[in-house]
Amino acid sequence: MPRIDAPTVAEHRANQERALLDAARMVLLQNGPQAVSPAMVGAAAGLARSSVYKYFRSGDEILSRIVADALTEWGERVRDTVERAETPAGQVEAYVRTTLALAASGAHRIAVLGSTLPRGEAARRDLVDAHHDLAAPLRTALTGLGNPNPDLTADLIDGALSRAIERIDAGRCHDEIAPETVAFVRRAVGISHRQSRHRGKG
Repeated sequence: MPRIDAPTVAEHRANQERALLDAARMVLLQNGPQAVSPAMVGAAAGLARSSVYKYFRSGDEILSRIVADALTEWGERVRDTVERAETPAGQVEAYVRTTLALAASGAHRIAVLGSTLPRGEAARRDLVDAHHDLAAPLRTALTGLGNPNPDLTADLIDGALSRAIERIDAGRCHDEIAPETVAFVRRAVGISHRQSRHRGKG
């Protein structure tokens, strides 16, 4: 019987699953999505492949889980920052700044890399829904600004953010890209300097 390194079996399983997911993220970042398999993840976590199957049925399931976790964490951090801004204008700016800061930290690479393999229609649909949910705080802020089409405008802003993130990934300095992107978005949605004086706390 395997050794239980926790007060309860449930805690042991949770610890093992967390170790596997941490190992999977490392494999993904170092070797790409094709390397995320039960054998590779088990080896990285110091567990036999048969042990991995007690938690995940396949490499695709592991990928889906770590991408979902990355998007959830990303969404929580963006939402928390946006909600602390005092005005709709400040919320839009907080969304842009936080998204770029997270990208500069490398946090987005897990979601990007893990999303590059085709993993079935349901998985792709879940990913599209998750990305749509990430922009919910931005759409709310745009509605508060009186934007006539917050869905389309949010999509266009996210397109601009994607290009900005590509520049950061290519080696451009975040401190150079972020102010320019904020200024671009401010002009695009008609945020005046007076409106953006109070960008929120933190």
